[in-house]
Amino acid sequence: MSEFNEQSSVEVPLLDLKAQYASIETDVLRAIKDTCAGQRFILGPQVEELERKIATYSQCQFGIGVSSGTDALLVALMALDIGPGDEVITTPYSFFATAGAIARLGARPIFCDIDPHTYNLDPAAVKRLLSNHAERRDGQCINSRTGGRIKAIMPVHLFGQMADMKSVMELAHEYELKVIEDAAQAIGSEYRDGRRAGSIGDIGCFSFFPSKNLGAFGDGGMCTTHDPAIAERLRILRAHGSKPKYYHAFIGGNFRLDEIQAAVLLVKLRHLDAWSKRRQENAAFYDQALATISQVRTPQFDGGRHIYNQYVLRVERRDELKQHLTKNKIGTEIYYPVPLHVQECFAYLGYSASDAAESSSAAQQTLAIPIYPELGQHQLQRVVDVIAEFYG
Repeated sequence: MSEFNEQSSVEVPLLDLKAQYASIETDVLRAIKDTCAGQRFILGPQVEELERKIATYSQCQFGIGVSSGTDALLVALMALDIGPGDEVITTPYSFFATAGAIARLGARPIFCDIDPHTYNLDPAAVKRLLSNHAERRDGQCINSRTGGRIKAIMPVHLFGQMADMKSVMELAHEYELKVIEDAAQAIGSEYRDGRRAGSIGDIGCFSFFPSKNLGAFGDGGMCTTHDPAIAERLRILRAHGSKPKYYHAFIGGNFRLDEIQAAVLLVKLRHLDAWSKRRQENAAFYDQALATISQVRTPQFDGGRHIYNQYVLRVERRDELKQHLTKNKIGTEIYYPVPLHVQECFAYLGYSASDAAESSSAAQQTLAIPIYPELGQHQLQRVVDVIAEFYG
């Protein structure tokens, strides 16, 4: 077979979890077997150990295991008493759960645009909103446009890079707002000053969805906090608001992390830093190899520690490039094709595409390419070659 044919036969999936599993299969099966032998499936010793280790890893005092990243956001909002009549400032360029969790509680998501370089919430946009429309009334921060109570800011550490938390926290302190970090894609990411995702705001929220850098064998999530009162409230809320058992001071939900998922995650946690390092090496290869293609902009790094949950390009003729890569057996994904502020279910909020123009632009131009740790050098080169071929 010629070298051309060998290269053209190379498949590069967007993610290959089978390759990861092959390297840890023995340890994972042993952990599952031990859990089955112990017959503790709900909030047992594996969950407790994982909570301690994730809290330490994320530079926090407390970790509270929950059933998913979405439920982490939901229970965090509940713990801060956010509900009907309240508003939460967030980004429209994120996975649906970010705003969906706010709306599920009867609160209103207030969308502020993104920084076009990092794709994270732009503090300047938040500042404009608060400067123009936030009024102090009876100790509350009131949105003069809607009459709603602005209670919190929810920045998202998108694709594995932390948002500008220094600026976010300064605004939160000035307007007496809570901060919930959506760190679903960012476990182990660091801000420029070395603080880790989930350790700066009032509550950090993580996802262990299988495609994440630290992924379970199903759904799972974690909340982190430094505040013992918030930690205790989160623990109560995840178990139907019950403490002691069968006594309910308030309404919670069934947001508990499964013991088997915790056992699997404890095995994977031992490898997380090595996997993140490999992602960083793959990103560095792409950065250099794609630098000469004028129609492609590689991710802009704002300092700190980027863990590259996704490697997202900004490109010309995005949809055509995606088709070309698919034709050549290279996996891609668009994160995200429709910004949240123009999703049909949020039409009642009254936003237009131009209200978050940078988010709308990014939705038309961004494309994620494979970045997972187990990629071989020939696969990385194949991705670069096919992109270069497309742009001539």
